[in-house]
Amino acid sequence: MATEKVFPMTEAGKEKLEQELEYLKTVKRKEVVERIKIARSFGDLSENSEYDSAKEEQAFVEGRITTIENMIRNAKIIKDDEANADIVTLGKTVTFLELPDGDEETYTIVGSAEADPFEGKISNDSPIAKSLLGHKVGQEVTVQTPGGEMRVRLVSIN
Repeated sequence: MATEKVFPMTEAGKEKLEQELEYLKTVKRKEVVERIKIARSFGDLSENSEYDSAKEEQAFVEGRITTIENMIRNAKIIKDDEANADIVTLGKTVTFLELPDGDEETYTIVGSAEADPFEGKISNDSPIAKSLLGHKVGQEVTVQTPGGEMRVRLVSIN
């Protein structure tokens, strides 16, 4: 039997998934069922694009529910590691300077389940996070990105 994938995440990330799951089960599911019911009233289902669209949405919602339930069931909550406060680990917010131009960037390294680059949360599986994990403030690190190598200097870890 294959082992289940573990989803590292913060407590806040797990709570966000639980809220999304609750919304999908209590609100979105009912909305989609209502759409299907209305679309059925239009008659011939073989040429009913509204019905097809509603069924596709239903499949997406049910798939997302299953995915979130699996993530929550296999969640591993990231604890703040006081012993390694000065080392980049999962759950830490890291600020670094790109070298040589000095552009400053800040990211929180989270599990893939809660990654959202637009909110500054990057997956621990991303090239940047993989390169930074285990390093300390002041160290220079070479980051392998799809666009090539990038040198950075760690400025702060929180």
